[in-house]
Amino acid sequence: MLEFLFIPLAAVVIAPLFSPRAATIISAVSFLIPFAYILYCLFSGKVFEEMLIFVSKPIGNFYLLNDFISYAFGLTICIVSAMVALYSLPYMRHRFEELGYHLEDEFRRYFFLYNLYAVSMLWLVFSGNLIMLYIFLELSLLASFLLIYLYGYGNRQWVAILYFIWTHIAGLLALIGFLLIMFDNATAALNQIKTVSFLAWLLIFAGMLIKLPGVGPHIWLPWAHAEAPTPVSALLSPLTVGLGAYILLRIYLLNPIYFKTFAPIILAYGVFSSIYAGLSVFRQTDYKRLLAYSTVSQMGYMLIGLALGTSGLIGVVIQYMSHAFGKSILFMTAGGLIALYHGLRDINKMGGLHEQVPSISNAALIGFMNLSGILAIGMFGEFFILKGVTDVFGLDVKVLLSVVTVFIISGLYSFYVLKKIFYGTPRKEYEKAKVHRFLDVPLYIIGILSMIFIFPPLITSLLQGLKINLSLSLGGVIP
Repeated sequence: MLEFLFIPLAAVVIAPLFSPRAATIISAVSFLIPFAYILYCLFSGKVFEEMLIFVSKPIGNFYLLNDFISYAFGLTICIVSAMVALYSLPYMRHRFEELGYHLEDEFRRYFFLYNLYAVSMLWLVFSGNLIMLYIFLELSLLASFLLIYLYGYGNRQWVAILYFIWTHIAGLLALIGFLLIMFDNATAALNQIKTVSFLAWLLIFAGMLIKLPGVGPHIWLPWAHAEAPTPVSALLSPLTVGLGAYILLRIYLLNPIYFKTFAPIILAYGVFSSIYAGLSVFRQTDYKRLLAYSTVSQMGYMLIGLALGTSGLIGVVIQYMSHAFGKSILFMTAGGLIALYHGLRDINKMGGLHEQVPSISNAALIGFMNLSGILAIGMFGEFFILKGVTDVFGLDVKVLLSVVTVFIISGLYSFYVLKKIFYGTPRKEYEKAKVHRFLDVPLYIIGILSMIFIFPPLITSLLQGLKINLSLSLGGVIP
């Protein structure tokens, strides 16, 4: 795995040396190669650890953790990062021209930061040591901060600093929790940790609530997602925030007791976050800001899953994939409208755009199908979350209805937004746009994959691997 993960890491330095188009292809291919290898590992059932550096106590060894959880997250990061890299060529050319930047110079800087951002997330999900994980978490934060600061919209410097402060607080809380675990166990290596104290768990959980985020700490997210350059939004919302759930999942596998103890509270908070943010979608008029509130709602799914035992954990993994596929598509549709129609973002000025940009409209349909769990991998995420409810709470009608309400609201706002933007009576006459192929083809590649994943052998390999993975991690007993 090391050799394949090294390829996109090398692209961080190599891609900026080439022309913008060549840098785009190099960046995309550098993620497609590990995607293919991870897919092979998924099918073959290979689970292994790969030593990187021998480090003495209390830090412990740095190694790559190659299991089905890492494979699911890694596959998702690779394909989305590759497709957004392709999308970046026409979109960022448009953005650089708006800002008055020199294209060749800015593309070099952009692809350095973009690849650093994406590869840090990829390495994070294969990190077998909490300190190693934190290093890549901070690298992703730094790279995304600079991308927003340099290329964002509106008062981009203020938004970037707001984003940096909130997510740095999240990282700092997690770091203190990691250090407490490290000193309690005389190691930060995940395969040697025996205990997680309540204080360490609480700090990490609080930090990841900010990063996900849940309602309350979510105030930074609509600003960052709406004002980031769209390729960054297409990574930030689908991939980065969901890594908070990945970290909580790893902590769960180290010691599930606190998640089980506070399961009713976590579940209630997740339901509240999802419903509140889902209803807030209906009040938004900015397309990208609307999608940001949808992200808060979808992250509520993750919190719900963390309260529901093994089935819920499977739901968390699949929901991460579904949200990443769907939301990356949707942010790229928003960016397509911005690039094609001179900054168009206000949905009150849209309507009937399907006739002008049918390829973008149809891609948006696939994106919202993922969020709604319709004929895409998200349907399995919702199934396992519901199964987790019955496993942990039995046939408790109130709990079942609350979770089903979350699913219904996601479907309602998805098709409300789709109709308001792409169908119905046009609110303004727009010319039929000529769409650059990199503004729509990458969206369909992600969308097709999201639908292929509901069929064997992809879904069977993933689900069987996750069940075995989680069962062994939790002591061989499925709770």
